[in-house]
Amino acid sequence: MSPDASSALLERMKTLHPVTIDLVLDRMWRLLHALDDPQDKLPPVIHIAGTNGKGSTQAMIRAGLESQGLRVHAYTSPHLARFHERIRLSGQIISEPALAHVLEDCLTANAGQEITFFEITTAAALLAMAREPADYCLLEVGLGGRLDATNVIPHPAMTIITPVSLDHESYLGTTLAQIAGEKAGILKRGVPCVVGPQEDAALEVIEAKAARLGAPLLVYGQHWQVWEERGRMIYQDERGLLDLPLPNLPGAHQLHNAGAALAALRHLGMDAAAEPAVTRADWPARMQRLRHGPLVEAAPGVELWLDGGHNPAAGQALAAHLATLPKRPTYLICGMLNTKDVVGYLTPLAGLAERLYAVTIPDEPLTLPAEATAAAATKAKLPNEIATTTLSALQAIAATDAHARVLICGSLHLAGAVLRENG
Repeated sequence: MSPDASSALLERMKTLHPVTIDLVLDRMWRLLHALDDPQDKLPPVIHIAGTNGKGSTQAMIRAGLESQGLRVHAYTSPHLARFHERIRLSGQIISEPALAHVLEDCLTANAGQEITFFEITTAAALLAMAREPADYCLLEVGLGGRLDATNVIPHPAMTIITPVSLDHESYLGTTLAQIAGEKAGILKRGVPCVVGPQEDAALEVIEAKAARLGAPLLVYGQHWQVWEERGRMIYQDERGLLDLPLPNLPGAHQLHNAGAALAALRHLGMDAAAEPAVTRADWPARMQRLRHGPLVEAAPGVELWLDGGHNPAAGQALAAHLATLPKRPTYLICGMLNTKDVVGYLTPLAGLAERLYAVTIPDEPLTLPAEATAAAATKAKLPNEIATTTLSALQAIAATDAHARVLICGSLHLAGAVLRENG
């Protein structure tokens, strides 16, 4: 195969089904059976759903398990700079030869039949993880849970539901209860589930589903809790209290993600993994400080940050974190997808930013045009203007205030484009 054969194979996969999102599992089951059911040959699986915090929680669990010398597979989406980032085998991002081989195998087994890009690439991830031994396998849900392509594990070791909020309403339902019902679709009979902080409407649905399945719950506020005290993270459950450093992933919301990770690890008997879980996690584009690269060099006095959050709950979390930083004029460079509640995302940020520069996400079919993002900013009472590129926006801000704080935000797809541009 060529040195970058996976790119051509991935492009072929995009042509197999005209609909980007089509939530049924029939095609997935068909392909998995053709591949000799790799989902049944995985190491113990921890399956993670939720609206916000799935990736961060997964990253913390992975850091904790790996600190104990365990080999951990992990699957997440979307990727940022390269597709390979979605699949980790025993802690390492999948190699180009390994990725190309499983993609080719999946295309051959699929035999040209209709299947979405996410479904066939998820099958490829499961195939890759089934072929290499490991101690645990961490699977992040792509969208929803009940009909997500990852929801094919008959008996995972554990499930996790991070905070549920309104997002993807056109696919998952227009109420919190409906969306929570889709997330709770990952619950399995008798399998314990860690539940992060939830609004009452969501928690009632999750608890009812768990009761029907006999799935034991470890619920925030009932079985575990977490808070900050004197610059430390305090975690408490029925087994005792832990006094730990604050999570290395910034933001007050990361306390709850860390708490869910600790609840999972302690239930697995991994008490020694607690501190490494919260201090060693690596998860790019979650309030990530950019310190090197062409974009940083283009505005050397600017404090440059990157965040991929994209729904109202993420906007609230981002605003809460910005409010804790030292006072400094703050500007936003924002690009979003046309499936998102842009006004809902931007409204919490309106009082914290001097101005928003709206950009169109490059090479992204679902991007919202910069003009539409600017119009949403106006509705959110956030001063704004349109920029042709992230670089031009950054240069315009630096020309106004050479020592500003700049946050590039609104989409993981924009974050990925920025990371590629910044080298």
